[in-house]
Amino acid sequence: RYMKNKVYYPVFLDLTGKICVIVGGGLVAERKCRSLIKTGTLITVIAPEITKGLRTYKDKGVIRHIGRAYRKDDIASANIVISATGSRETNERVARDAQSLHKLVNVVDTLDLCNFIVPSVFRRGMLSIAVSTGGVSPAFAKEIRKELEDIYGPELEGKLKAIGKMRDRAKKEITGKKERERFIKKKTLAIKKGVILK
Repeated sequence: RYMKNKVYYPVFLDLTGKICVIVGGGLVAERKCRSLIKTGTLITVIAPEITKGLRTYKDKGVIRHIGRAYRKDDIASANIVISATGSRETNERVARDAQSLHKLVNVVDTLDLCNFIVPSVFRRGMLSIAVSTGGVSPAFAKEIRKELEDIYGPELEGKLKAIGKMRDRAKKEITGKKERERFIKKKTLAIKKGVILK
């Protein structure tokens, strides 16, 4: 259910070492798992059956799998909860339990059960661009993301590395704050335009 006045706070979370519980073992759960694995979060999947892809992750020791139906105590120590089952009843129970325990919870494709939503994201090295329509139309967000992918190509990764090195050097060599900021801004724009810097 779209809430007209709801405003989301955009944020990038460091999930390294945090506990994530995914309820559901289908292809949607696998897709969520795939993107979360990259963050270094500790993932537990709760589902009687899981996909071949999830089994591969389990066999590699990348995720933990509990092969049964969901129970409330499964999320007691979780920092983040994702429910990706095909059952509205189960999803509602997970959302209710998670919110009663003050957990961050996302129920896939069910806005009214979430207290956070996942944007459409693409990455170019250290650059991450996230697009959200506030849950109104994930498909529209995906189309905008694709347009941005065309604008910001793979060459951006090298430019960001160059900017990072330049900033580190400027922090060491330029003591005045305003002078340093001016230098960094000027060099950043030059790198963005493709100027090779010494």
